[in-house]
Amino acid sequence: MMMKIGNVKIKNRLFLAPLVDITDLQYRLICREYGAGMAYTEMLNIGSILNKSKKSEIMMKTSPKESPSGIQITGNSIDDFKKVGKFIDKFDIVDINCGCPSTRTIDNSSGSFLLKDPIKLGKMVSVLKDFGFNTTVKIRLGFEKNNVIKIVKEVEKFGVDAITVHARLSNESRNVKADWEWIKKVKNSVGVPVIGNGDIFNGKDVEKILDICDGAMIARGAIGDPAIFERILYYLKNGEELDFDLRKNINILLKYIKMEKMNDEFNHWVKRVSCCFLKGFSGSSKYRDRLMKCNNLNEIEKLVQNIKI
Repeated sequence: MMMKIGNVKIKNRLFLAPLVDITDLQYRLICREYGAGMAYTEMLNIGSILNKSKKSEIMMKTSPKESPSGIQITGNSIDDFKKVGKFIDKFDIVDINCGCPSTRTIDNSSGSFLLKDPIKLGKMVSVLKDFGFNTTVKIRLGFEKNNVIKIVKEVEKFGVDAITVHARLSNESRNVKADWEWIKKVKNSVGVPVIGNGDIFNGKDVEKILDICDGAMIARGAIGDPAIFERILYYLKNGEELDFDLRKNINILLKYIKMEKMNDEFNHWVKRVSCCFLKGFSGSSKYRDRLMKCNNLNEIEKLVQNIKI
C-alpha cells in the first residue's frame, strides 16, 4: 500500500486534498490520525507567503506529527517561485496548484489559468526542483479545452515527481461527472506516480481509481468526515463498506475542537468546518444554526457536547 514521491515514503496511497479554509494543521492531523497517508495545506498564493500574511503563516504551521508534510502553492510569476524557496523549506513535498477555478485565482493568472501555458508551468516545476524540493502538480484536464497530455508531458520533462489529476476541465462544476478515463490516459503517458481526484467518496471508488493510477485524493468526501480514510482502508483490506458512524463523528469533532483550542486565537473557519460535521441526524440544521452564533471555541465545545443523537 506504501508509495513514494521523489525521496518521500508515504505509508499508504490515500491523500487529503488541499481544501480552502479547512486543511489547517489541526484538520490535517485529524485526517492523518484516521488513515490519510498524506495531506497538504490549503492552496497558498506565493505573494501572500512572500508578504508574510497572517493567514498564510497560520496555514503554514506544521508539526513532526504530520511527517511527511506537504504545502500547496500557486502564483503567476517565475521570479516569485525563485524567491519562495526559503519560506517553504520545512515541507517535504511542494505541490503547485494548477487546478483552482475560482475567479479570484484566474484573474490573478494563477491556479487553473496556468493550464493554458504548459511550458511556463514546466519552468515553475524546474525552479522548485532546482531548490531540491520534491515537487508535484495538481491539475485539471485543461482550462477550457482538454490539453492534459501536453501538460503532463511538459511537467515530466522538467522533473516533476508526481501528478494529481482532477478529472474535469477548469470550467466544469462538480455537477459534471469526473472523467476517470483521462486519469488512465495520463497514467499511460508518463512515468511518474499519478494520483486520481474527483468523485471519490467510499472504498469502492478508491478500489476502482487505484486500478488505473497510483493514488487517490479525497476532497469533498473528507469535509466533516475524517474517518472516511479509516473506512476506505477497512474496505481495501476486507472488501466491505463500513457505515458512517454519527456518534463517532461527533467525538472526532470534539477532538478537532480541543486541538483548535491550542491555537492563540479563534480562527474564523473553525465554525464553518465544525458545521460540516453536523449532518445526517434529526435537528442537525438547528445545531448548525446555533453553532454559527457561538463566539468562541468553549461555546462550540459545550454545544457539541450536548448534542443528542
